[in-house]
Amino acid sequence: MLILLPPSEGKASPAGKSRLDLDSLAFAAQLGPKRETLISALAKLGRVSEKKAIEALGISAGQAGEIARDAELASAPVAPASAVYTGVLYDRLDFGSLTSTGRKRAAKHLLIASALWGFLAPSDRIPYYRFSMKAKLPKIGGLPAFWRGPLAEAMEGAGHDEEGALVLDMRSSAYSAAWKPKRARLVTVRGFTESGGKRKAISHMAKAVRGEVARVALSARSMPKDLDVLAGLLEQEGMTVELTEKTLDIIERS
Repeated sequence: MLILLPPSEGKASPAGKSRLDLDSLAFAAQLGPKRETLISALAKLGRVSEKKAIEALGISAGQAGEIARDAELASAPVAPASAVYTGVLYDRLDFGSLTSTGRKRAAKHLLIASALWGFLAPSDRIPYYRFSMKAKLPKIGGLPAFWRGPLAEAMEGAGHDEEGALVLDMRSSAYSAAWKPKRARLVTVRGFTESGGKRKAISHMAKAVRGEVARVALSARSMPKDLDVLAGLLEQEGMTVELTEKTLDIIERS
């Protein structure tokens, strides 16, 4: 089972003397050139007008300070991705409190999607940045298309896109557009509230649910190999689970 997490908009700012080493990141051979291209493009963006940079990054005028930070990624302090990404999902997953077995499983079975890095392992050391899939840099265009070929190559090479493989997808639609398996089974994790027989999808709850599902999988006595086993583990934690061929839904009833 491969677990795919989204990035988070909120991020911690690393400190210290360690700096970015692209060769040390996961899938350096397949994704490294694309990462270099984006870092170079962001450095150049820091030298154009603020208005153009804001438009290219898809940020607000109040976030203009992020342009300069993105322009200096190569010299910025780094920390493990699992510590840089923050927010509801990552709070519920709580990497720091996983057992050593859980952390080893995460290293093998979990990847974090990113508009800037493609896919990251939790231990990959990255700087703070502000860059989402809605950004459109000069001469680069839409990021899902920019990443699609290299990600397909990386996932196939790692054995994550084979018949019988299971991919538990917790990404948003923008990040899912960058890579979908051709042979493996892709199952989307969703969260809903239900009251009076009416069901609603709520973004905040969905993020919490995804963090909890990932934590349960990584903390189990043995890593779940199929959805039925995972569903059973989630139900033991008091969750209401509904499975289809393509979805794993957690329902909170009131």
